[in-house]
Amino acid sequence: MIQALVKRFIKKSGDKRLSGAEYTKAIKKADMSALVKETEVTRVKSLETRYENDIWLKREDQQPVYSFKLRGAFHCLQKLPKGSHVVTASAGNHAQGLALSATHLGHHARIVMPDTTPQIKIDAVRDFGGQVIIHGHNFDVANAYALQLANNDSTIFVPPFDDEGVIIGQGTVAKELLAQLPHLDAVFIPVGGGGLLAGMSAYIKSVNPTIKVIAVEAEDSACLDAAMKAGKPVDLSYVGSFADGVAVKRIGKETFRVAQQFCDEVVTVSSDAICAAMQDIFVSMRAISEPSGALSLAGLKLWCDSNQQTGLQLAAVLSGANLNFNTLRYVAERTSLGQRNEALLAVTIPEEKGSFKRFCKDLAGRPITEFNYRYAKEKVAEIFVGVGLRNGGDELAEFKAQLHEHHYAFIDMSDNELAKLHVRYMVGGKPGTEIKERLFRFDFPEYPGALLRFLETLGSKWNISLFHYRNQGAAIGNVLAGIEVPESDYQEFTQHLKRLNYQYHEETDNPCYQRFLG
Repeated sequence: MIQALVKRFIKKSGDKRLSGAEYTKAIKKADMSALVKETEVTRVKSLETRYENDIWLKREDQQPVYSFKLRGAFHCLQKLPKGSHVVTASAGNHAQGLALSATHLGHHARIVMPDTTPQIKIDAVRDFGGQVIIHGHNFDVANAYALQLANNDSTIFVPPFDDEGVIIGQGTVAKELLAQLPHLDAVFIPVGGGGLLAGMSAYIKSVNPTIKVIAVEAEDSACLDAAMKAGKPVDLSYVGSFADGVAVKRIGKETFRVAQQFCDEVVTVSSDAICAAMQDIFVSMRAISEPSGALSLAGLKLWCDSNQQTGLQLAAVLSGANLNFNTLRYVAERTSLGQRNEALLAVTIPEEKGSFKRFCKDLAGRPITEFNYRYAKEKVAEIFVGVGLRNGGDELAEFKAQLHEHHYAFIDMSDNELAKLHVRYMVGGKPGTEIKERLFRFDFPEYPGALLRFLETLGSKWNISLFHYRNQGAAIGNVLAGIEVPESDYQEFTQHLKRLNYQYHEETDNPCYQRFLG
């Protein structure tokens, strides 16, 4: 009985594949209202003003598992007799969708998860009623074990994306979307393994072939783009982990077959652009998406920037909101870069008193968002600086021209991943020669000119030998500064600090400073 059910449930590779019309017919017939919510469409008003288009988000973050993955899982499982045993491998949204669907329908679900899975996701699967099996260090090992379990005891394996039943379930997003917004010009769909794209694109092109279907991938996991160029699914040599919901090494065979027929265009976006789109979602509707959830909106923005068309009806899928809260620290750090409101540069300035102040004046009123410096050489100093921009790329080009006019040697590191992830936090170390410095923590009020006032009040008598500052969007900024102050000058120096009237605390004797920087 079970063996026969398995054969009906999972098609063999040699079986005839569904056409677009057949997928559409199945999507129209799919009724999942017993568990799956018909999600809202919400306007992204902040972007509508910028791009002069009507822009909508299909809110799949409103599902009971906060992701569209519930649709595919529920569609597959509701066909099975009550009490069926199912298994899958997943470290994310498919696991939660399968667990809740099985619980609701009276089935038994086992989910194999690699041991690198965040505890928050393991707990979520258990809370939805799934049995979690921790196995392997990555998805491929976990997936192989899940298939082994299905073969050994006739449990039904439910793939995360490359399955007709899953594709049909995901395609119901398009059925709802076109009923809600029948006059769309383009729909932007995030791509991991391709299940959502396959289902939605088949339905959209069957119902209204004039609507553009635009797939959006993360630059570091663009398996569809690679397959389109190769003419077949291929393995990526590297897959990034930031947008983990779409971090797939190889697109599905069936999902690619369908995407080839019905997808008009593939757009790839950076992690910084995804962070910026997460901010747009929060600003417009006070919702927090996961990185893969904001992927399609990031692609929509890039497409609008490239095409410069106005008066269009555009929709993107907010595919999920299962965010590891710690990720927000990274997102906040990278959003300004994604919006092109900040640039990161390595700049060479003279190692002499007053050069820091001259550089600040040469910024022509632009705010410094970050400044890292450590004394290393007698004649030149290498500084790592973040500069706020008001007009994005156009202002950056103007700023670079001004730096050339003032004879600064510099490197733009705004798109250098190593610089953004690591080097910006590692600038410094122990000086090459012994210096007589004191270390202070300052609370800087966050207003334009606060840094310049600090430098002018301090004057040029004492050399700044270490400096670290980062604007975090709060009312007070935290600054760490090393200053060469001879013992004989200390009383005069403290008078300058009193005039400055910023809160400060000396950290010269702090063991952390003595060990790593002193």
